[in-house]
Amino acid sequence: MVVFLLVLIVVLALLGAVHWYVWRRLVRDVTTRGSLPRRLGTVAVVVLPLLSFAALGSARAGAPFVLQQAVAWPGYLWLALLLYVTLALAVGEAVRPALRAWLARRDARAAAPATAAAPVTAALTTAPVPATAAAPVVAPVPVLVPEAAPAAETPAEPPAEPPAEPAEPASAPVSAPAEVSRRLFVSRVVGGTAAAVAAGTVGYGAYGVLRGPRIKRVTVPLAKVPRAAHGYRIAVVSDIHLGPILGRAHTQRIVDAINSTQPDLIAVVGDLVDGTVENLGSAAEPLARLRARHGSFFVTGNHEYFSGADAWVDHVRELGLRPLRNERLEIAAGFDLAGVDDIAGESEGQGPDFARALGDRDRARAAVLLAHQPIVVHDAVRHGVDLQLSGHTHGGQLWPGNYLAELANPTVAGLERYGDTQLYVSRGAGAWGPPVRVGAPSDITLVELASKQA
Repeated sequence: MVVFLLVLIVVLALLGAVHWYVWRRLVRDVTTRGSLPRRLGTVAVVVLPLLSFAALGSARAGAPFVLQQAVAWPGYLWLALLLYVTLALAVGEAVRPALRAWLARRDARAAAPATAAAPVTAALTTAPVPATAAAPVVAPVPVLVPEAAPAAETPAEPPAEPPAEPAEPASAPVSAPAEVSRRLFVSRVVGGTAAAVAAGTVGYGAYGVLRGPRIKRVTVPLAKVPRAAHGYRIAVVSDIHLGPILGRAHTQRIVDAINSTQPDLIAVVGDLVDGTVENLGSAAEPLARLRARHGSFFVTGNHEYFSGADAWVDHVRELGLRPLRNERLEIAAGFDLAGVDDIAGESEGQGPDFARALGDRDRARAAVLLAHQPIVVHDAVRHGVDLQLSGHTHGGQLWPGNYLAELANPTVAGLERYGDTQLYVSRGAGAWGPPVRVGAPSDITLVELASKQA
C-alpha cells in the first residue's frame, strides 16, 4: 500500500509538472496578463486533466454510461494531445534560441544602413550659417521738440527667433518582432507550431482508429501441419475495446472486414470490451454475424476481468462464439486449437491452466494456442505449442509507447520464434483510452498456415 501511494504521488507530481509546462509555453508566454485568451487557456489547462481523470475512473466508479460517454471524448483525447504537444514543445526548446538569434541578426542588418546615414544628416542640418554685416553705428543728433508734443514711442523690435534645432537622424525600420517583442514573437511561433503538429498528429491517429482496421496477411509455415491444412486461414482479431467511444458501428466494421476475407476459422484473442454487458451488450451484437467454416472462438483478456469476465463469456457464447477456457479441441483440417484464460484472471481464482489445455494431447499434431498476452509464450514452449496467437500490446498504440511495450512483452507486434514455438502478436483492432493510434495502425490479421509437406 505504501509503494502504491508513493507511485501515485510521483505520477500526480509528474502530471502536474507537465501541465504547468504546457500552460507556461502555450498560455503564459503567448498572452498578456489579464487578457481573455490567458484566462480561457488557464481554465482549459485545469479542466481538461480533470476530465481525463473522470474518463479513466467513471466506469469503475459505476457512473451512468451516458456520463462515461460525455467525459470520454474530451478526457481521453486530451491525454493524447498532452503527449504530443509536450513532445513538440520539447523539440521547440532547441529551436527557440536559434530563432531568436536569427531575428536579432536580421534586425541588426536592417538597422545598419540607417545608422550609417545618421551622421551625414546631422552634419547638414547643424552647419553654421554666415552672419550678415552689421550696420554702422550713427551718433545721436539732438533735436528740439515742442514741449506740448509727447515723445513718440518707437515700436519694439520682435524678439529674435532661436536657432533651428538640428534634425533628428532617420530611425531604422521597425520589424514585426520589434513591434510585439522578439521573445513574444518566438513564443507564439514555437507554441503555435507545436499545437498545430500535436493536433494534426492526434487527428490523423483518431481517423485511423475510427476508419476501422486494415487486413494484414501473414504466412506461417508449420512442420506438423498436414498437407490438407496447407493454406488454412485463421482471422485473428484482438483488442477491439468496445466502450464509451467505440461502439456498435466499430464492431460492424470489424465484422465486415473479417467476413470479407472468407476465413476458415476466426480467433478473438481478448480485450473485447471496456464495460459491462448491460452497457455494451448491444454494441457486441454484430459479432453474431461472423462467418467462418470452422467457427469463431474467444479467449479472455485482462480487460474482461475489469468488466465481468463470466458475464461476457456467457454473452459471447449467446452470440455464437465458442469460449476456450483452458481447453482444447481438434480441428478437422488436422491440428489442435487450444485457448487459455488471461493471467489477470488469477486474481479471481481463474487464469491460464496450460496442463489442462495442453497436457494430454498428441504432440505429433500441430497445436495452435489462443492466449491474450504474449508473455505466456514461455509456457507455450514448455507444452509443445507450434503457434501462439496473441494481442494485448496494441503495438504500443501511441509512439513512443512501443519502447515501453518492449520492456513488458517478449514481442510487441509481428511474428517471432521462441524455440520450436512461433509467436504472432496482433496490434489489435481498437484502442484503449484515447481513440488514437500513432505509429501502430490497427489491424486484423489473416494468418495462413503453410504445410512443409505441400
